[in-house]
Amino acid sequence: MLHRPIEELGVEELRKELTRRNREYQAIRKISQELSSKLSLNDLVIDTLDISLQAVNAGAGSLIMFDPKKEKLVFKYVVGPAKDLLTGREMERDQGICGGVFQSGKALISDNPHADPRHDSRVGQEVKYLTENMVTVPMINIEGKCVGVMQILNKADENFDDEDVELLTLMGQQAGAALENVRLHEEAKLAVVVNLMGDISHDIKNLITPVQTCTQTLEMLFQGFFTDADVIIAASQSNGGTPEAVAKLTEAWDFIRSFYPEAIDMIMDGCIATQERVREIADCVKGIVSKPMFEYVNANDIIEKAVKPLKMVGDKRQVKVTHEAGDIPLTMIDQKQLYNAAYNLVNNAIPETPEGGSVTACTYAKLDGEFPDGNYIMFEVADTGKGIPDHVRKRLFTEDAVSTKPGGTGLGTKIVKNVVDAHRGKITVESEQGKGTRFLMRLPICDVAWVVEEEEG
Repeated sequence: MLHRPIEELGVEELRKELTRRNREYQAIRKISQELSSKLSLNDLVIDTLDISLQAVNAGAGSLIMFDPKKEKLVFKYVVGPAKDLLTGREMERDQGICGGVFQSGKALISDNPHADPRHDSRVGQEVKYLTENMVTVPMINIEGKCVGVMQILNKADENFDDEDVELLTLMGQQAGAALENVRLHEEAKLAVVVNLMGDISHDIKNLITPVQTCTQTLEMLFQGFFTDADVIIAASQSNGGTPEAVAKLTEAWDFIRSFYPEAIDMIMDGCIATQERVREIADCVKGIVSKPMFEYVNANDIIEKAVKPLKMVGDKRQVKVTHEAGDIPLTMIDQKQLYNAAYNLVNNAIPETPEGGSVTACTYAKLDGEFPDGNYIMFEVADTGKGIPDHVRKRLFTEDAVSTKPGGTGLGTKIVKNVVDAHRGKITVESEQGKGTRFLMRLPICDVAWVVEEEEG
């Protein structure tokens, strides 16, 4: 800051002023570059303090951040002999010089800190590093709120001056704004993780259902088979082993033998799918959200795998579940995502369909034209259920989606919408109360070049 007109300054004073301004410029440029390239809160804190110490030629310092959960000021990063002693230490938000600056939002120069009753000199005495001079500046976020303070100690050769305060305050403001951006980024990332974990939990519940149903069915079949076998064996023994008894025993055995491998496959598929979703939960806890993995596949194979175990769920409710697989071309698909979408659409339709009704999944394609009017694969799920009320149908595939099922969360339709969006597709729903509902999921037919474009974009 120039306190006199420039024409009144001598050559030596101008040289000093130019040196000071160049130092300030370099410091601001450096911290701007560093802060704009960092998305780690820890990295931001470290860079802020290190660059600030270099800018004012100081020997030690601390960055003390306010923790809203604890309602305390916390020493996040410390440079100097007191690093091990101070790092992580907490203090009341109005305690000491730091607390005063945090409360007032105004910087403070302390040429003789030991004369200030708010200064605690015990730490310096313990580490044998006394504070000769000190400046404390607030860190202000983009909303003008103080989020912490930066305290710089022991400037070499001289005391801190107004120019130091001006520079450090500006750096503190930039750092405060950057820290707020990182906080918002982390909150947004956490929201994505939390939502995904909710989706995964919903899917796990659904994936377990056919495993339970299949196991229960196997149990009933085995019990019935054993009962029939006992009767047949007893009759065979009393009749001397007639051909009719042997034929009945063979018939019962052939049925259980033909169904057993299919049931085991469904149980194993359900277990594997559940394990994969649980693994995603573990990744979410680590902050990892997997990107779509597109492969050149036939969507019919994935949909059949999703619908197959649900046929047994439908049988238990006396609802016929079928998959009519039309002739469709290969396209780029995330297999796991399409499986989840198909599973949710069919699984949601079954409890909405009364006994004796049906849920039909079918696939077909339109090759000519441009998407969305053509060049698409259609996956359609139609049921003969009670239909969806208009006020519910209008909210489907939005953040305000609700479920009409007791204990439902509406997550199923959100999961489907996420899958459709990932494939840049379209989904619509047609429904008439008392006559049923039809979901139409339209996915563009894409090749490898589309995936490359997505990744580069």
